[in-house]
This record gives sequence, structure tokens and C-alpha cells, in this order.
Amino acid sequence: MSDLRHLKGQVKGLMAKCDEGYRCEVCGENVEAITESDLYLRYVIGQVDPETLHTAAERHIRCNPAVAQFIVDDAFSPVSTTGDFDKRNLDRSYVMDQENLITRGWLRLCELDDSDTPIIEYPLPEVRAKMQLRYP
Repeated sequence: MSDLRHLKGQVKGLMAKCDEGYRCEVCGENVEAITESDLYLRYVIGQVDPETLHTAAERHIRCNPAVAQFIVDDAFSPVSTTGDFDKRNLDRSYVMDQENLITRGWLRLCELDDSDTPIIEYPLPEVRAKMQLRYP
């Protein structure tokens, strides 16, 4: 993971644009915490490459209901959506897989909030393993 050494200084649940913060591309408000960050959630679950993390668009998790609906945890108020991306209209097996992955990702963000974990260690274990193969 030598290509990712420049990311090691990012710690304590802070997001890359520390001075200005990330603005949600949906509502325009600042994404104040990593636990609210759709970008970091997608990074943790392997949907955002670490090399593009600093350039990808940000939004609140709740401003992306197509993803937020898959978080199933008592500490996260349920989000629903309608239309083609409503999980009630999707294959049950796919929904279960997404609920497992995205809920685990959100719980990981909760663990990372105020931690000293280097950003390259944010992703879930299986995502880190894939990253190590990609960036030896």
C-alpha cells in the first residue's frame, strides 16, 4: 500500500477538506461528522477508491436515501425511498446483502468517530484486503 502513504496523516474521524469541510451536493449544508458522510460510508464499504476520495462528491447519508435505506440499526432512524430504488421492490437476497454491508459500514464510521485510526485503515477488513492486493 505504498501508493497510499500520503493518506496516513488523516485521523480522528476528520474528513480530507478539514479547513472548509465538505458541502452536501444535495442540500448544500456542511457534512459535519464522519458518521453523516455518504462519501466516507462508500469508501469504508469499497465503493470509493482511496485515490479519488479527495475529489469525489459528498452528501449526507440521509440525502442519499437509495443507500441510507439499507442501514438497519437502532441508533439510525430508518430512511425510505420510493420508485425503482426502493428496497421493498428489490430482490430480497440483494437487499439482505446490502443491509449487511452498508450497516456494517455505518457502524464502522461510528467506531472511527474521534479515533486515531489512519484513513487507509478505515475500510472494512475485506475491503482493506482488496486494497492491499491492488496497491501492494
